[in-house]
Amino acid sequence: MVSKTQHGAIKNSLNRARQNDWQLWVLLFPALLYFLVFCYLPMYGIQIAFRDYKAVSGITGSKWVGLKNFTDFFKAYYFTRLLGNTLLLNIFGLLWSFPIPIILAISLNQITKPRFKKFVQTAIYTPHFISTVVMAGMLYLFLSPTNGIFNKFIEMAGGTPIYFMAEPSWFRTLFIGSDIWQHAGWNTILYIATLTGIDPELYEAATVDGANKRQQILHIDIPHLMPIAVMMLILSCGSIMVSNTDKALLMKTASNSMRSDILGVYVYEMGLGRAQFSYTAAIGLFTNVINFLTIMVVNFTSKKLNETSLF
Repeated sequence: MVSKTQHGAIKNSLNRARQNDWQLWVLLFPALLYFLVFCYLPMYGIQIAFRDYKAVSGITGSKWVGLKNFTDFFKAYYFTRLLGNTLLLNIFGLLWSFPIPIILAISLNQITKPRFKKFVQTAIYTPHFISTVVMAGMLYLFLSPTNGIFNKFIEMAGGTPIYFMAEPSWFRTLFIGSDIWQHAGWNTILYIATLTGIDPELYEAATVDGANKRQQILHIDIPHLMPIAVMMLILSCGSIMVSNTDKALLMKTASNSMRSDILGVYVYEMGLGRAQFSYTAAIGLFTNVINFLTIMVVNFTSKKLNETSLF
């Protein structure tokens, strides 16, 4: 229990902070307003996941159905396929895409020529600014079975052209591979900043002790990168049920739907295509709960294993 004396001291401390640092509060106000308007106020609409929402009746006027929307989703014919495709796409994406920015950052840190280093950084950052629509168009263009550059190489090697975008077995590879190419360079920024902040005297001392480049990477670079890498991993695990829906929709074809049917695509088709707002709200709430539980479990495990965590 907080005593009256302690309560008064806390209140006086807050008043002094507000009076002395009012400029900082003014700068903070737009960010607080943004989260209030776009993140917290919309949570009022979560209740439509438990109602049979009708636009003409409004949220509170719609019939309360409890967990019916959730049970309908769990009993749906495509539930297992949707859940499996979403989890596998995100797990494989995490396994392949997470370590590559770290490797790139360490490699860039070893480049001693500033002009060449800037050129390489610019080259690997640029794909990040390509829109999802353009990226999907590039995939269709380069992987075309008739005029695609990759199929031209296959034909030159004596092989048979492959319709990559229609093959279910290629969907995850293309989705994850293009995502790595597009964002891996941009994701090195945090790791490069961490490596830049390392005291140069550590490298000098290691060189004096006879450590080569590989040993310096193992015993200086990687230990300094581990805390930020663990935090990024925890945050990534918090999106284990969320994929790039726009990209999946653009890459989806009738032939590869067995792999491209993920939760985001299903929510789009059922929510906007068939106006089943309560049903899709229930799916969205379900995925967010799973993401929340995942990030809590991973954070707790990380805190127990290496004392690094978000909270």
